Order: sequence, then C-alpha cells, then structure tokens
Amino acid sequence: MKTILKSTLTPITLAIMLTGCAVGPDYQEPMVDVNQAYLYSNQQTIGGNPLWWESLDDTTLSEMVNDVQQQNITIKVAAERIKMASSYKQMVDSLKVPTISLGGGYFNYQLSENDSLLGPVFGAQEALGVSLLDSQHDGGFVGASIAWEADLFGRLDRQSNAANIRVEQAEIYQNGLYTLITADVISNYLQLRGAQERKQLAQDNIEDQRQTLELVEKVVQSGYGSELDLAQAQAALAATQSVIPQLEIAEQVHKHRLAVLLGEPLEKLDVRLSDANGLPQVTGVIPVGMPSELLKRRADIRLAEREMAAINEEVAMSIANRYPKFFLTGAPGVTASDFDDLFSSDSFGWAGSVGVHWNVFDGGRSEALVEMNEARFEAAALNYQLVVDSAIKEVDTTLFAYGRSQENQVQIDKAVFAAQNAVSKAHSLYKAGLIDYLSVLDAQRQERLLQDRQIAARLQSAQATVAVQKAIGGNWVVDEAVVQQGVSVASVN
Repeated sequence: MKTILKSTLTPITLAIMLTGCAVGPDYQEPMVDVNQAYLYSNQQTIGGNPLWWESLDDTTLSEMVNDVQQQNITIKVAAERIKMASSYKQMVDSLKVPTISLGGGYFNYQLSENDSLLGPVFGAQEALGVSLLDSQHDGGFVGASIAWEADLFGRLDRQSNAANIRVEQAEIYQNGLYTLITADVISNYLQLRGAQERKQLAQDNIEDQRQTLELVEKVVQSGYGSELDLAQAQAALAATQSVIPQLEIAEQVHKHRLAVLLGEPLEKLDVRLSDANGLPQVTGVIPVGMPSELLKRRADIRLAEREMAAINEEVAMSIANRYPKFFLTGAPGVTASDFDDLFSSDSFGWAGSVGVHWNVFDGGRSEALVEMNEARFEAAALNYQLVVDSAIKEVDTTLFAYGRSQENQVQIDKAVFAAQNAVSKAHSLYKAGLIDYLSVLDAQRQERLLQDRQIAARLQSAQATVAVQKAIGGNWVVDEAVVQQGVSVASVN
C-alpha cells in the first residue's frame, strides 16, 4: 500500500487499484453449546397450530388477541421504530453515491478602486485612457456541484451493514412484542374468567352456608345445639363472604389491564365480556422442541445475536476510519453578464478536484475508538451467552411448573369426584333418616371448597401453559399483512 501511495499514479488510477481493500473483522454467528433436551420435558417434536390459543375454542379470546395485535399502542410504537431504522439505513446508503446539488441566480458586485490589489489597475486605466477592468459587474449563473467519497476501505459499506442490522433488530423487537403482549392478553383474560368463575362459586357457597346457619340457629333455639356450632357456622359464612371483595378486585384489575392493552374504554370491554364464557379448558401437548431451536425462535436471543453483528460492523468502521479518505468533487456551470448569453458554449466553465484526507496523528483517539468497540463486542458476546442460558433455564422452569400443575389438577379432580360422592351419599342417608340435613349442607360446603380449588388448579395449569408457550418463542402474529402495513418502509434498501 505504501508503494502505491508513493508512486506517480494519477488519483483515478489509484482509486481503481485500491478498490476492494475493505478492512475489519468478518462476522460469524456464534456457536453455543446447549443440551440436547430440556431437563423437565420428554417432548421432542415441533408442530401443530402456531396460534395455539385457538385450541381453547373461546371466540371472545380469539377476537381480543386479533384486535390487540392491531390496536396496541406499544406495537404501533415498535412499527414506527422500524420506519425510523429503515429511514436511517436509507440515509446511510446515500453516503455511498455522489451528492449532486443544483443552483443558480443573479449576481451584482462593485470592485473597490482603493483596493490594494486592483487599485493600481484602475489608476493605470485613467493614466493610459484604456478600459481594462470595469468596477461594476452583474449577470446570471446556473451550475452544479458534485461530491463523492470513494469508499476504498469499506467504511461506508460497514456503516450501511450496521444500519441494516438495526432494521432487523427493530423488526425482531416488534415480533417479540407480539409474543409478550399476546401472552399478556391471554393471561389476563384467563385470570379474569377464573375470578368470575370463582366468584360465582363463592356466591353459591354463601347461599348454602346461609341455609346451614339458619338450621343451626333453629337447632340452638330448640336447645339441642351448642353455641360453638353457631359460632362455627357464622365464621364459615363470614370467611366465604370475605372472598367476594378479593375476587371482585382481581376481576377489576385484570379488566383494566385488558382495556389498556387493547386501547379501549372499559365500556367497550364490558360489551366484549358480556357473554357467559367461563375459564377455558386448556388441554393438549405442548410442542416444545429442542433447546438449540430457541436460538432462532426467541426474540431476545435473536436480538442479542444481531447486536453482536451490528457492533462487529462498528468495529470495522472504526478500523477503516484510521485509513485515508479519498474525495472527488466537481462544479460545472454557466456564467454570463447577459442572460441571452447564459447558455451559449462560451459561458460554460467547470472545476474539478481529487483530494485525500488522512489523520496521521490524533493523540490515540482512533486506536481508543477501535479498542472501545472491540470491548463492546466482547460484552455483547457475553450477554448473548447469558441470554441463551437464561432462556433455556426459563423453559426448564416453566416446563417443571407445567408438569406439576398438571399433577395438581389431576389430584384435585379426584378430590372433587370424591366430594361429589360424599354429597350423594349424604343425600341418601338424609332421605333414609339416618343423618340430619346439617350434615348434607356440610358435605355440600366441602364440595364447593374443593370446586374452588379445582378452578384455581385449572387456572394455574392454564397460566403454566401460557408461560411455556411464551418461553419457547415462535411466531405469534395472527395476520402478517397487518404487520407489513406498518413496516413497508423497511423494504427500502
């Protein structure tokens, strides 16, 4: 390279010979060692409907998911970020092509006869009686200026690559938001329906406990019961009544969260929820897949990997910035004192130049910038490994919770079945006159308490399903056409 710079080659020839001298490290996707299977899963297949919530067969939920992906403000902001990143990339790409500016106008000026340089000329004119130079001039001009940097060392190409990666990151970020916000809607909807179902059950239980209390009061008044029985019946009723406000608070909290996610007033949301849908029954096998597949499915992992790629390009940019920059400029145009002569061939003029700019000494600033970006890359690589490890642990944790929630639900279902048998036997014994009706009501109360736990177990299992589905990532977008409407600018290269 030094030989070329010291030679007598013309700048144009020099530029041609230096083409392809791009500098900086080439990026390679990181290789990460992961386990062949998750710790708490025997499922190793991927398939099924990616819109897994459709299997819940809840029309209200499906409509809410579809609407939130079109209406959510956070998702709309993410779409604008994609537009901004795309516009920035377009701006960076423009640096690689010549910049052409057009201009024109009228000029008028007067030369000073006392000027130290031109003054003697005017004096000579008077002495000789010859007109050599007029003091006043006017006319018109039309011209262009052209400037172009020859990207010999790939600095602008690397900057363009980095900008393109930032567009990819903005798109990945938006895709991740679809997953998070959709999961948030499903989770809050399940919590809302669970609270409503538990409240209805509690109200039914309150009615039974009131009947029990009335019977106990009659027994006590007749002298066959004790004050202890009365106090226990009153306490049981009060305890159940105290649950209602808590469930109503939960119902209202999740309703407000859904309204914010959907960007809708509560009145409209109440209309959505006016149907009698209960807590959806979540069934089916979760298609987990292998840990290595998370690297392509999870938005946080993809974002971390793309961050490494972007910083790698910035490292190359900082290295290329230490090399010379070559510029080509030109300024063709026409100038004439008379407008009629403005576009004649004699009025044409031009100027051109080839230049180079090279910081040969900057106190170590360029070297420090390279070292800083290299340190950023190492930090990004470590963060990538951390994100991968955290993602795998999250899937393992959610799978463990999912498995245990399934076991819990099975046991609760058995307990509810046993309680129903107890109620049936209590009715039979009561009809046979072997027990009083108080025993029947107590059996019914036990049944309803277990039914409440059954609803809670179903809700826990449903929430665990949402957590696993969110943890394994994937595409949760209902309508890709809606996404493309918001990021059409991203297709500009």
